[in-house]
Amino acid sequence: MGLQEDVRGRQRRYVISMAIRTVSVILTVVLWNVERHVAVVTLVLGALLPYVAVVIANAGRESTPTLPSNFISSPVRPALDAGNLKKSSDQS
Repeated sequence: MGLQEDVRGRQRRYVISMAIRTVSVILTVVLWNVERHVAVVTLVLGALLPYVAVVIANAGRESTPTLPSNFISSPVRPALDAGNLKKSSDQS
C-alpha cells in the first residue's frame, strides 16, 4: 500500500470515529432528562472515543526498528598469538 493511500485510510478512520463521538455527545444532551442510563453510556463513549480514535488512526505503517544512523561499531582488533611477540632486543 502506498503512503498516500495509507494516510487517506487513517484519516478516514479518524473522521468516522469523531463523527460517532459527535453523535454520542448529542445523544447525551438529548437523553439526559429522558433516559439517564443511556445518556451516561453515551457520555462515557464520547469521552473515551478520542483516545481510541487517535490510537486507531496512528496504527499503520510501522517501520522495523534499526540502529541509529550515527551508530559506529568499534573496530575489531585481531588477537596476537604468543609466538608473535618478540622483545625489542631479539629483533637484530
